[in-house]
Amino acid sequence: MSRTPGGIHLGPRTRRVIRSVARLVNPLVLAIAGRRWMPVVGILRHRGRRSGRTYSTPLGMRPLGGAFVMPRTFGENAAWYRNVLAAGRCVVTYRGREYALVDPEVIDYRAAAPAFPRYERLQFRLLGIDEFLRMRRAPTDSLLPSASAPVAARS
Repeated sequence: MSRTPGGIHLGPRTRRVIRSVARLVNPLVLAIAGRRWMPVVGILRHRGRRSGRTYSTPLGMRPLGGAFVMPRTFGENAAWYRNVLAAGRCVVTYRGREYALVDPEVIDYRAAAPAFPRYERLQFRLLGIDEFLRMRRAPTDSLLPSASAPVAARS
């Protein structure tokens, strides 16, 4: 079983199953994520670091001051995280609005906790999630890829 720093501990078989399920579930979740009435799940748009393709990933996130905070559920192995880290930027749709984000920074549970309600903090503790990605809002949206670009669902 592999150790995922700051995230859930999963073996290779479990990772394959999760990827398969995500391919089926993510398109359905994308239909409701990022909506004005959906404060739990937003949409993170990122460009593939090798393919250059634009992906949309449904992801738990919360605003915190002039930034957004996202749990690193699968630690540093998540494709979305590696793509955002490589690009240094992304676009999120949260509660019906788009935000350009820059400067990815890994923070710990204590720094991220104020962004999340108690029931979510409890879930993070139970799952062993203690690392989060914080990205600040960019001064302009002109730095980022168009949200209307072709999109592929990705976990």
